[in-house]
Amino acid sequence: MKRTTALLPWLPWLLLMSSCSTPPKPPTVDESRRRPANTAMAVELQSCRSDLENTRILAAESVRSTEANSQAMARMVAQQHLLARSIEARSAPPRNLLVPVLFAFGSTQVHVPEGDVAKIVDEARSAPLVVLRGRTDGIVETPAESAIARQRALAVEAWLVSSGIERSRIRTTWQPVGDHAADNAVASGRALNRRVEIEIYRAAPVVAAAGRLDVPLARSASE
Repeated sequence: MKRTTALLPWLPWLLLMSSCSTPPKPPTVDESRRRPANTAMAVELQSCRSDLENTRILAAESVRSTEANSQAMARMVAQQHLLARSIEARSAPPRNLLVPVLFAFGSTQVHVPEGDVAKIVDEARSAPLVVLRGRTDGIVETPAESAIARQRALAVEAWLVSSGIERSRIRTTWQPVGDHAADNAVASGRALNRRVEIEIYRAAPVVAAAGRLDVPLARSASE
């Protein structure tokens, strides 16, 4: 009780000191009157940002469009190549079969190797055209060279007919000199040049389809 009585004279001072130690409230701002600084500059900056973003979008779309066009072009080129190869494969005629029949010097006797007989006959039976070309190893055209070239071609023709090939599908020609298959200056080359070439057409040539079986640079047996 005596302690309380002793503090009573100091009570007003204690209250004053406690009120001074409390921090003041922060000031408030009226947001309704706030305006942005540099309004024109801010608008221009925002416009520039929008333009830049639009430019980036357009650039990205342009890149995608270019890539898409390039891919489409590559696909189109590949398809064109495939189509061209397909058309070429369908339109290309099958290759003819070419078989040489060799002759001894001065001979017109036909000797067809056993391994070639079946192949020649089988192909010729179904062929629309068979062309025979009689050749010699001569270097100067003479009646003798011409006769031997012709006789060799006719001998092969007779062999084909005897094997069952229709004569109407055989075109027989000959050429006394030239059209050498090998070096005519050596014996081995001359042996290859004394020949009759049998060319078996697996598809009818245009001239054959038109009824003209002309073979250039050679004489025919009908002459």
